[in-house]
Amino acid sequence: MTRIGVTGHRTLPASAIDFITQGIRDVLSPYDSFIGYSCLAAGADQLFATEVLAAGGKLHVVLPSAGYATTFHGPDATRYRQLLSAASDRTELTFPAPSAPAYHAAGRLIADLSDVLVAVWDGRAARGEGGTADIVEHARSLSRDVRIIWPAGVTRE
Repeated sequence: MTRIGVTGHRTLPASAIDFITQGIRDVLSPYDSFIGYSCLAAGADQLFATEVLAAGGKLHVVLPSAGYATTFHGPDATRYRQLLSAASDRTELTFPAPSAPAYHAAGRLIADLSDVLVAVWDGRAARGEGGTADIVEHARSLSRDVRIIWPAGVTRE
């Protein structure tokens, strides 16, 4: 069974959503049997998890810490709960509360567990510890197959 993880930006420009969604579908479509790994963060992670389930894959959620659910609000919180309840498996890291080190550890674990890493990434440097660029660098150091999905000419705020 192929293991496909995700890393990506929490805030996605509306003009990029269709491109990113199709890019995720294109990565998943060759696989008959796969597990998708996601932290279910807003943005790229939730979009990826939704497409994993729609494509018939199993969803394995990596929770960065205790209390992670408290970081979600509004529609992102609703989607988080829905996706978490649809997951076939979950791993919760031992961090006592949400933090940059917890998010970094969770992203690294996803890269460690994955054969393929989908990176919804604009190619720019991470804005903080454990950002998308950091996880892409880690995945590449492990010789993972990294698939970058980002529309040309689109910038995020």
